[in-house]
Formats: sequence, structure tokens, C-alpha cells
Amino acid sequence: MSSAIADEFETHRPRLFGLAYRMLGSADEAEDAVQDAYLRFSGADRTGIEYPAAWLAKVVTNLCLTRLTSARARREQYVGCWLPEPVVTSDGTLGPLESAEQRDAVSMAMLILLERLSPTERAVYVLREAFGYGHREIAGVLELSEANCRQLYRRAALRVGEDRSRFEPAPERQEELVASFLTAARDGDLAGLEKLLTADVVWSSDGGGKVSAARRPVEGPDKVARLTVGGAERFAAGLQFTAAEVNGETGLAAWAGDALVGMVAFEVRDGLISHVRVVVNPDKLGFVRRQLARAL
Repeated sequence: MSSAIADEFETHRPRLFGLAYRMLGSADEAEDAVQDAYLRFSGADRTGIEYPAAWLAKVVTNLCLTRLTSARARREQYVGCWLPEPVVTSDGTLGPLESAEQRDAVSMAMLILLERLSPTERAVYVLREAFGYGHREIAGVLELSEANCRQLYRRAALRVGEDRSRFEPAPERQEELVASFLTAARDGDLAGLEKLLTADVVWSSDGGGKVSAARRPVEGPDKVARLTVGGAERFAAGLQFTAAEVNGETGLAAWAGDALVGMVAFEVRDGLISHVRVVVNPDKLGFVRRQLARAL
């Protein structure tokens, strides 16, 4: 296999991974889709590929559309809350996150909102919003009419726009909030915890039926504070927590010795924590575990 082809593909890999992850909400499945695209690229007739970036984007998008169809069926059978696979974003894995809008676009909240869309609506929205494709380009990728793509985008934007909250643009405040949250949880300080939470705060945890986790979202500062303190006493007493940027948000990695056992992302609104998302399903920690290992 030509090293030149492999080298050329590697220049496109980060962008393709970012596209696949936004489409699928799964880092492992995104890696698989990108690898499948590489196999197709390496075996393709080069004379038929005038613009490799566009050709690869089309291949990855269509691979993701196929995967989304089966993923929907699996998620209907999912045990408890479904959350996207966490990704550490401080290393540029999902591209530069220099603005609040860019961070919001890769947040867990946004990926969950994208679950409302049909696969084709999701493809149109991601290509338009995250990658700046014009409607004519999107029509070429999806082999649809430009008018149809415009209609799909309008519909997707309306559905995603519902209940959408903006990313809090003050990372220093977020870090202080998370540090205070962790301290209050360990100290069993219920009153202190409640002061850090919005009145409509939600706790979502994804154990996938593999490990203990609340199977439904927990709502309200009192209930979230009690759940946090109870969890700290029962499960987190022997764990170590390290700071991490999770999907563009201030977060924590939970360790039992050298084993990564959970990732936590905090959504912040108006200077308070509005959503805590905890991923402890071991099947969803493989990619982020490899990321964190490379950073050591």
C-alpha cells in the first residue's frame, strides 16, 4: 500500500473524525468509520478522485448514515440514560475550540439534541454548522436537491434550537465551580452543593446496565445534591479525580488507581451548574482512556 496515499489520508483524518463523531456521538464508531473510509480511499481509482477532501467527506458521511440506522435500534434498547461517548477536547481532537460557539457545538448537550434529528437531517446540520458547507455542497454529498437540503436544514435548526442553552464563556469560573462542587461532595456539604446548582439542575448518568448508575435523570438542587453526596460516600471515596476538558466543557476524570472508571462533564449557565453528565459505562471509556494515556 502506497505510503503516499497513507500520508495524504492522514492530513484529512482529524477533520473526518470530527465529522464522524458529530454524526454518531460515539468516538469508537467514528474511528471505525474513518478507518473504513481509509480502506476505500486506498483502494480507489485515483483518476476518479479530483478533490480528496470532498470525496472523503462524502464517503464518511454515508458510512455514518448507514451506522446511524442500526444505532437508533440499539439505543431504543439501551438500559438507562444514553449519553455520548466523552472526548477530551483540549488536545484538538475535535478541532480548535476557540469560541463559545465552537465549544457549544461539541458539547454533550448538543450531541444529545442532535439525537432528535433523522440521520439525513443530522448530516445536513453537521455539515452546515460544524464544517461550513454550502447547501450546494451538501446536496452533492447526500445526492439530494439543493432545495431539499435547505428544507432539511431549516427543520433541523428548528428542532435543535428548542431547549438549546448557550455554553458559559468563562472557563475560570467553571473551573472554580467544579473544584467547589468536588470539595462539597467529599465534605458531605449539602447546603454548599445546592448553592452551586441552578434551580432546574439535572444529573444524568450513563452506566449502560454495566455498572451502577441512576437510570433516569435526577432533577432539582436538593435531589442532585443528595445523590452527589451519597455517591461520594458509597462509590467515590477511594477514587482520584483529575481535571479534564470534556466535550468543550470543564470536567473530571475519575480514576481507581490506573483504571479510568468515569468521566464527568459540567454544563454551566448563569454562573451555576445546570447539568451534570456522568459516563461510567466501561464500553464508552475506551477512546478517552487512550487519549488520557497519551497525555501522561
